[in-house]
Amino acid sequence: MDGTLLEAWASVKSYQRKDAKDAVPPDDPGNATVDFHGEKRSNQTHVSKTDPDAKMARKGKGKEAKLSYNGNLLVENRNGMIVNTEVFEANGTAERDAALAMLEQIPGTKQVTVGGDKAYDTADFVAECRNLKVTPHVAQNLERPGGSAIDARTTQHAGYAISQRKRKRIEECFGWLKTIALLRKVRHRGIFKVGWNVTFAAAAYNLVRMRNLAIQTT
Repeated sequence: MDGTLLEAWASVKSYQRKDAKDAVPPDDPGNATVDFHGEKRSNQTHVSKTDPDAKMARKGKGKEAKLSYNGNLLVENRNGMIVNTEVFEANGTAERDAALAMLEQIPGTKQVTVGGDKAYDTADFVAECRNLKVTPHVAQNLERPGGSAIDARTTQHAGYAISQRKRKRIEECFGWLKTIALLRKVRHRGIFKVGWNVTFAAAAYNLVRMRNLAIQTT
């Protein structure tokens, strides 16, 4: 499982104060001149006027912030097929929240394992996974205050190393969805339409993946 930011179909100019009164700028109503210099903006005080579901987020330190959605995938590690998708608002807990939502939808009662990166190594997430009968094979974040939420009881098993190696396969899915399926910047507005678009693109990816697997076995 993993998540990524999907750039929203909304401009930075549309990101305005929630309490601002509508006013037509005198220079160009269609493409107004806006000066954001020195203005503090956050998702608590500002919202996009064209896509209110999009939130300002950045991929990492030093990166520019963009109006985005958080797209998430659950992929099985044997053949690299996408099992489930979720699109959440881009915030600090979206990836873990989406992961739990997808894990809850796994059918059956058999114990399963799930791989993930350091972002999933939190006590709450690990505990909830175990409540769902899911063994969390997440990368240890040893720099986290209090240490990693998983210990040698999990990491000593051979399956943990396999999950950590196989989890990187999900990046192939994201790469295809962003380049071939054109999801690097979504063409729809609103979280429900964006979610539908991601699910549709994931279905197309699976069809291509099944064709390639069939070719390999012949």
